[in-house]
Amino acid sequence: MRVLVCIKRVPAVGGRIVLDGADIDTRFLGFTMSPHEECAVEEAVRLVTAHGGESVVVSVGPPESEEQLRYALSLGVERAVLVETDGGELGPRATARELAAVVGAEEGSGGTFDLLLFGNEAPDSGDFQVGIRVAEALGRPCVSGVKQLSVEGGTAVAMRDRGRGMEVYRVRLPAAVAVKEGLNLPRYPSLPGRLKAKSKPLARRSVLGGDDGLRKVGLRVPDGDARGTQSLGTGPDAATRVVEVLEELGVLTP
Repeated sequence: MRVLVCIKRVPAVGGRIVLDGADIDTRFLGFTMSPHEECAVEEAVRLVTAHGGESVVVSVGPPESEEQLRYALSLGVERAVLVETDGGELGPRATARELAAVVGAEEGSGGTFDLLLFGNEAPDSGDFQVGIRVAEALGRPCVSGVKQLSVEGGTAVAMRDRGRGMEVYRVRLPAAVAVKEGLNLPRYPSLPGRLKAKSKPLARRSVLGGDDGLRKVGLRVPDGDARGTQSLGTGPDAATRVVEVLEELGVLTP
């Protein structure tokens, strides 16, 4: 089977965001792919190992996105495609358009992808749209929020949490699936895997361009947490003040 995984270069969790005018100053930020996408990459490697075939990883982003693509290659993906932007951020509609074009070009030369795997949402922009938009553009069924995935013949069985139980979806391949963290336990790259990743093929494409329908108005860093510690006293003398604070918070009624 053929599996294509879509990943995105995003700031590492815990980094301090510094604004430079209307853009983010990335000089001191570390970058990675989201935990959802790490699980998608792991699942692609497992599926190809079990069923045979080929796995491909693709990203739409700046030239530096090669770092995340090489990381995916070190985990066992066979090859990668980078759609290079000028460093600017593309919105979900433009990103989906670029990814759909990559899928069309790849399938024209190598056959249909049985599965298109996505992270359930982008951790930086917080949108859930790209996987669904790509599936819509290609006319394929899509299941999002997936926590368990298996392939049985020409059918994908996708499961997602639903209250105290699980929803089960059976979709005919080819299909698109957006997965969540917890789908599996991603492996760490081995030293041989890292060395092989340096020589694995990585194709580069230019963006198609076109209006995304979005316009950046500005960026603002949220105000810091103004909460602090206040001493209410010591010993029995503090009891009255404690009651007053609880009443102010609405926990007690006078």
